[in-house]
Amino acid sequence: MNTESTTTKVADGARSLADNVLQSAQDAAQTTRDKARESLDKAESGVRELRREASPVINDLAARAHDLATRSIDFCAESSARARHQVQQAADATTRYVTQQPGKSVAIAAAAGAAVTAAVLLMSRRRNP
Repeated sequence: MNTESTTTKVADGARSLADNVLQSAQDAAQTTRDKARESLDKAESGVRELRREASPVINDLAARAHDLATRSIDFCAESSARARHQVQQAADATTRYVTQQPGKSVAIAAAAGAAVTAAVLLMSRRRNP
């Protein structure tokens, strides 16, 4: 009985030790899960905060880009209208001049044509030695 009693005590002690180790491992695993959950909650909160902070900035940038695009389109339209107006004024002035001075206009046109022809011939001779 003495051996049997000692064996029983040792077995009970081993069971108790194993139960304690198992309980410690379970507690450690639970603590790890809790800490991981806390870390995830903090990270999620940080991401939400960043989104909340970034949203107005993104909206502001989008509004600025839209304004810049609108101003650019308006500027191009105004520049185009001014250029058309200036070309039309030049055409009107040329028409008036030709109407008022037909002989001079023909002479100027002939001189300009002769100058362009001479320049083209001179350039073609330089290319073909």
